[in-house]
Amino acid sequence: MLDNLKLEKILFLDIETVSQQPKFELLDEKLKTHWEKKATSLATNNETPEEIYNRAGIYAEFGKIVCISVGVITHENSETKLRLKSFYNDDEKVLLEAFFKMLNKHFNKPYHLLCAHNGKEFDFPYIARRGLVNGLKLPSILDLVGKKPWETPHLDTLQLWKFGDYKHYTSLGLLTAIFDIPTPKDDIDGSMVNQVYWEDKDLKRIAVYCQKDVVALTQLFLRYRNENLIKDENIIITDN
Repeated sequence: MLDNLKLEKILFLDIETVSQQPKFELLDEKLKTHWEKKATSLATNNETPEEIYNRAGIYAEFGKIVCISVGVITHENSETKLRLKSFYNDDEKVLLEAFFKMLNKHFNKPYHLLCAHNGKEFDFPYIARRGLVNGLKLPSILDLVGKKPWETPHLDTLQLWKFGDYKHYTSLGLLTAIFDIPTPKDDIDGSMVNQVYWEDKDLKRIAVYCQKDVVALTQLFLRYRNENLIKDENIIITDN
């Protein structure tokens, strides 16, 4: 089935999210109450809502997107290339407007697909939810209302690996390891993004990390198709 898909029609993506505020006490009072309720089910070892607020970015109701990195495969002069671009901004609405504009311009035709790792559970609904919160009209490729499951234009490398096993979760890092996909050693991981954003204020560093995940995602998808990996020299980054 994957062999029938045209690689040029797939937009590979990854998002990075953080809590809406640097500290719990800065939250709007209404949201504080709801986070306290949420924290009750999340806490271990009697942690307080304040202590686990650094995890709020996982949830679209309490977090925001600070970076969306995307990649597109092209074939140029007999070479397969991956072109990367990141949308990152402190203003989530500005970021999403730019990303949606790109989707509407380049990925609004039949047979276009979005691909992410655990995208169906996280990336795609998170983007859609934050788009609505920011008062934006969703691009058709993200608006699933009224669409049947087989009409959903989304690929998920985690779901593809599950083969129907709903209990199983495998990280992108583990899959790149077992498929022998080279990945650069990062100075940060996903658990550090909130700190790097709010304390170090280094959004560019987060974008670089996000781009590396898109490269890993794309290479994994090629492995699923038993195709050669894209050479490092053919991975091209377009500045924001």
